[in-house]
Amino acid sequence: MQRLIEKGLMFGNLFHVGSPALVDRYNRALEHLTGRTTDLDDFHIDISGYSPEIGDELEDHDYLNHGGVNRQFILLATDQKRCPLLNASFSTSRHILRRFIDANERQLFALTATDAIAGELENSVFSIDTIEQLFDIRRVVVEADTTSGTIAHADHLARLVERFHAEKDAWFDNDLIEEMVDTARQTGDVTRNPVHLEHEVFEQRSCWTSLFGGLYLFQDVESSGLIACGDSPKQSLPVARVMEVANRRAVAEFLRDNDLAEPIVKVRGAEEVAILRQKQDFILASVLAEQAIDITGRSRAELRRLATRHGITLPAEYEGLAAVLRWAESGAARPKIRLDHPAYFYTLRATDTPSKDLVNMLLAELTPMDILQLYICHKDEFYRRYRSWPQAARNYAADFLEREYVMNKAASRTALFGGGEGR
Repeated sequence: MQRLIEKGLMFGNLFHVGSPALVDRYNRALEHLTGRTTDLDDFHIDISGYSPEIGDELEDHDYLNHGGVNRQFILLATDQKRCPLLNASFSTSRHILRRFIDANERQLFALTATDAIAGELENSVFSIDTIEQLFDIRRVVVEADTTSGTIAHADHLARLVERFHAEKDAWFDNDLIEEMVDTARQTGDVTRNPVHLEHEVFEQRSCWTSLFGGLYLFQDVESSGLIACGDSPKQSLPVARVMEVANRRAVAEFLRDNDLAEPIVKVRGAEEVAILRQKQDFILASVLAEQAIDITGRSRAELRRLATRHGITLPAEYEGLAAVLRWAESGAARPKIRLDHPAYFYTLRATDTPSKDLVNMLLAELTPMDILQLYICHKDEFYRRYRSWPQAARNYAADFLEREYVMNKAASRTALFGGGEGR
């Protein structure tokens, strides 16, 4: 994994905490949330304030995410909104944190100038011990305050001011006036400089979760479904379909029936044929790497020559994409890539629906030889698979992603998915 870290493909774009002031603020927030502190004086954090270095130090990489629900967070600067979310339990968590920061950026910028923000993504359950409890999570509310309680004090002062104006004899209530003055010493003049955060309520009905071995939950579609990355749950669940990701035909039917995916290449001569060619390259590279053949930095033509030289048998995924390309480029008959064909999911991308990112994440898991989509849409799965790849495959993936993706992320995402942040 060190190769990925060095190339900025793992733990990249994190916020650096290196000054004594920032470390002190982080420790105050960490102690406020968890009762623990760090002895490190230099570390990096993601959008939620989680630090891999502190996770190592505490021997607890879930120190802000115990149980995988009600994730806690620490904000030291609004620049964290550009950071990834590591060790995510729910695919929606980063989006929620990003929207919260965007909605309150001016206030957060002022508050984090002198203090840290400590908060939590609160939902309606405190722990999830059964799959059924996932369906109890209907909304997530972001609750946050500074470690000194600036927001709470400001809200209290606002209520006192409202009471002062409403009560007839408030001018003669010395206790009320004294409490207002004492509270104002902590908050400043909230009438001129309001201190308030918009705690937006976020619906979380469709999402991926790492819990229970990995689950994709689709509730905001015509025919709801749950797709399990492991064995299919045996209990009755409040969705129309329950299936395993290994049951590719059932998953394909689910995506088709809900209009969640569409062919990448719809008509002859489309520019999108370049995407299929790239997927072919990845499949070929994967097969060659399994034979311990050095493919680092190889071009498309070189990969094909290596396959011919070594007598490599091309897999059905490659042949299926080749048939689609012959139709799209040379006028051959349109192939029938059936739902259970190994190449089927390689020919698809998500349609433009609210579940677009979730569908592309699922497609990435179903097409693991497509290293680019896997890395963009499902980094946890990419890292898990990367650890078991042969050295030749790891070298190829790291070099390709550094050369072709890191240098122009936005263009790569737009070409593949029509835009969006990816994960």
